[in-house]
Amino acid sequence: MISTFNSTAHRLTDGMQVEATSRDFKVLMDEPVEGGGTDKGMNPVELFLSAYGGCMTILAAMFAPEFDVKLDDFRVELAGDLDMDEGSTYNGFQEIRFTFHVKSSSPKENVEKMAAAVESNCPIGNTLREKVRLVFQGVVME
Repeated sequence: MISTFNSTAHRLTDGMQVEATSRDFKVLMDEPVEGGGTDKGMNPVELFLSAYGGCMTILAAMFAPEFDVKLDDFRVELAGDLDMDEGSTYNGFQEIRFTFHVKSSSPKENVEKMAAAVESNCPIGNTLREKVRLVFQGVVME
């Protein structure tokens, strides 16, 4: 079953600020001052990494019971490398590294099996691994 998710990103009038909305939720994005922003929120690249980590963290909570893992604490630390040179032919992430930090009294084997399931089932990770078709649908003049 395919589910469609929707989001809107709207430029605000203060510097580089953008308000993204989905359902009844809002996120403020911005750029650091040195990038022309007001530093009032994460920039889109940081939010992208955070969304990837959030996806895996939610899956860990979902999969823990299935793998008989008691999660006392779980976090994902992520780092991604972008080529920020203006002449670069590719300005996306070159590499994203992530580490799961798990506090649990469960056997390490169970935690590792859960971690493998989390990593392989994350929709954001799967989108990064596979090609996704991006469809530009034009410009609407208002």
